[in-house]
Formats: sequence, structure tokens, C-alpha cells
Amino acid sequence: MEETVRSIRDFGIAPANSGAKNKRLLQEGIEWAAANGSALFISPTDEPYPVEGGLQVRRNVSLIGVHGPVGRGTTHPRKQQPVGSVFRIDDADRVFLTVEAATQVRGVQFWYPEQTLDAPEDIIKYPATIQGSRTTSPQGVTLSCLTFYGEYVAMDFTASADNICELILFEHCYGYPLSGRFICLDYCYDIPRILHCHVNPANRRFIDGQYSPSVVDHVVAQKTFSYWVDHTDNAQFMDLFTFGAYGGAYLGADTYGQLTNFNFDCVTVGIHKQGSGSLNRNWQIAQGSIIANTGDRLEDIHPIIVEGQGHTAVSNVEAFSGKNPALTAFGKSQDFLIIRGDQRVTVSLSNCRMRDYAASDPISNLNPNAVIQANGCIDAREAPFSRVIVPEGVRSNAPVGNSAKDSQRSNSGG
Repeated sequence: MEETVRSIRDFGIAPANSGAKNKRLLQEGIEWAAANGSALFISPTDEPYPVEGGLQVRRNVSLIGVHGPVGRGTTHPRKQQPVGSVFRIDDADRVFLTVEAATQVRGVQFWYPEQTLDAPEDIIKYPATIQGSRTTSPQGVTLSCLTFYGEYVAMDFTASADNICELILFEHCYGYPLSGRFICLDYCYDIPRILHCHVNPANRRFIDGQYSPSVVDHVVAQKTFSYWVDHTDNAQFMDLFTFGAYGGAYLGADTYGQLTNFNFDCVTVGIHKQGSGSLNRNWQIAQGSIIANTGDRLEDIHPIIVEGQGHTAVSNVEAFSGKNPALTAFGKSQDFLIIRGDQRVTVSLSNCRMRDYAASDPISNLNPNAVIQANGCIDAREAPFSRVIVPEGVRSNAPVGNSAKDSQRSNSGG
């Protein structure tokens, strides 16, 4: 019977080979595995495998290494390099892995040894480490237990209306992309999942150190989001962490779903929620913490931004702030929530803890057509905070409230 798992060593791939040779041999192994849905085992070694970019992970193929996520890095006993199931990537021109449908990449480390740790001007803008195919619709893709060191963009699944991606699972992936973009997902209509992922500038610590504050500041200045999604139905995002990025999660205008159990630390914007309509452009956001404290200007720092239409339900989310030596920080945010635009949008807040904001009120409502209700929250004075805001002409059955005319008046009580 044909083997279902073979080591990449069986195809001649070795740490001593050139990147070009290993790429050619690994592609041959992938073509073998595609025929019967087999897996290639990335045999662990004390010397990473140099491999050039441009690999096509064909339909039905799995690339399997030995690792769970190893944030901070595996450690060679004598050299500043990782060990185990590791690909060494020096190719700055091509995407490393392009995946097709029914594929899996699991338990692998991706190492860019030439990437700077402390000089923003020397950052190498590598193409994405893993990208969904732009010619064959990538559906049913599992990316699990992956660790990235020195990447510029980690995982790019920005598909198109003509070539959608579906059922993409990201889980237990760790890195710190110097573009600020860890996972980008677009045109994924069948329930994508981003679970248990961790973005942190200390990810290389046990290999060669931690990114300097100047590099972290540079990443923040890119004004990108660690987790970016649009044109997506019923997205499921759970247990997400990011540190030292402009934004935590961008929830695009054509999306809806749930975001739960998260921590967005040292960001300019924690969550930016858009909405292109009122029917199903709704997000339930719960059980999270946001430390928004960095950026160009204090007035740009917002734990939560809501724009467009649809509903945003926020429960058990706290925001606080402070200084951190890992980057340049104001130590406070402008507010807890800002609502922008002029279309009807609804927002509900429950049991939220709001503090360390500069404004006189935790909610900045710039939308005259917004409907807002806050219950059981605590403001910066450690006082109860409740609020109902409705536009003129809209009837409210809430026991407390105020109209859009005096929407900045607080209903807090000490």
C-alpha cells in the first residue's frame, strides 16, 4: 500500500542544500502527495531547511511538523537560530507557500534570519509567508500551530468575488508581522475561524532577542490591523491577542459574526467595526480587554470605533491604559467608544469597564442618527454609567435617556 506520510528527507531535501534545490525537491514531494491526499513530514533538525519561495501546496496535501506554537522560539544550544521543523526563508520576491483547497500546514516554524530586530529603515518587506491561491478557490484550509519569526505579512487570504475562499481555519498561530498584518481575510462566505492566535514583538526572544521600541513604533505607524476581515459571513473569532500594532481587529463593512475572549494591548484602535447595511451587518463582541495608548495623536486613540450601519453589541469589555517601555505610549485613550457617520446605526453596551480616557465622556457620538444604549457600565470615575441616546423622532421605551440634542450629557451617578 502506498505510504500516506513521508519525510521530506525521502525526497532529498536537506539543510545543506541550497534554497533553490530544496524548493524544487519539496515541490516534487508535494506533487507526489497531491495524488492520494498524503502528508509530508518536516523532519526536525538542528539546522533549518533553506527553501526559496514560490511553492504551490496542491489540493489534498498536508505539511506536518513536530511543534505546537513555540512563541519566543525554539533554541539552538550554540547558535542564534531555531531548531526542529523549520523553514529558513531568504526570498524577498515570492510568497513562500500558496495553498489550494483541502490543504493543511501544521506544526511548522518559518524563520526569516535576515530581518532586522532594531532598525526600522532596514525592515525587509517580504511577501506573505502563506497565501491563499488566487487562481484555484482555496476552500477547506487548516493552518494550525504555526510560528513566524521576522515575517512582514504572515497569512494573506484576501480573495475576490470571482475566486472566493471558504472554511479557512487559523488556530494557535504566533508571530509579529512588521507590516502589522498577521491575518487578512476577504471574500470568505462560509464561516471562517480565527482561534487562539498571538501577535507579540517578543516572539523571537529565545532566538535572537526582541524587537526594539523603534521597530514597534514603526509597525504601529503602518495603520494596519493584526486581524483584518471583510466580505465574510458569520465569522468566528475567539481568544485573540495582539501587542504593539495600530489595530487589533478590523471588522469590514460586509461582515458579521462574533469576537470573544480577546486582549488588544498597546494599540491605537482596538476594534474598528463597519457596516454596509442593517440586516446582518452585526457583531457580538464580548469578554475582552483593550489597552489603547499609542499612535500619532491622542485624539486618534480609540478602544472601539463604530461606523456605517448595523448593530454592535459589546458586553463585558474593559478598556484601560498606561505607559509601556516596549513602545511610545500616551498612557491614555481619547475615549472608550467613538461612533462616526450619519446613517442609522445601533450600539448596545453592557457591563463594560471604561477608564483612562481623556474626554469628559466615555462615548463620543458624532453620528446624529445613532441609537445607543449602555447599561451596568462603570466609567473613569469608578461610578455607574448608563446611557440611552436616540435621534429626534425615535421613540424610546428605556427608563433613562436623552435625545441626540444632549447626547454628550452623562447619566452617570456617583
